Amino acid sequence: MNLKSYFPAFDWITNYRRDDLKGDLSAGLTVGVMLIPQGMAYAMIAGLPPIYGLYASTIPLLIYALLGTSRQLAVGPVAMVSLLTAAGVGALAEGGTEAYLQMAILLALLVGGIQFLLGVFRLGFLVNFLSHPVISGFTSA
Repeated sequence: MNLKSYFPAFDWITNYRRDDLKGDLSAGLTVGVMLIPQGMAYAMIAGLPPIYGLYASTIPLLIYALLGTSRQLAVGPVAMVSLLTAAGVGALAEGGTEAYLQMAILLALLVGGIQFLLGVFRLGFLVNFLSHPVISGFTSA
């Protein structure tokens, strides 16, 4: 395995055309303007301070820019995950408390760790066993 397989940005940055810069900047600005209020709202739905929505909106974009392989993938917070976070953590701690915040952060780290391990062990094929209604319901919510 070479370095480009771990950091796909090294591969596409050498082939990047300057003509695409204007459109990419426009798209990035549009996405950024939409993600700021959206991320804050999703954080509030999850019962978290709005600043965590900004973190959840910007940090994944920066990481995916370096490590991602798809040019058309949108990453960031979504309503369904915010609702599930509120339901799951809300059953264990009172909203707005330090314990609630710590549990929500721990939940995010655990889910991220599980996703990382699924990727390391090439277990992405397991999603094929989820029914189509489950997938479409989650993505359209």
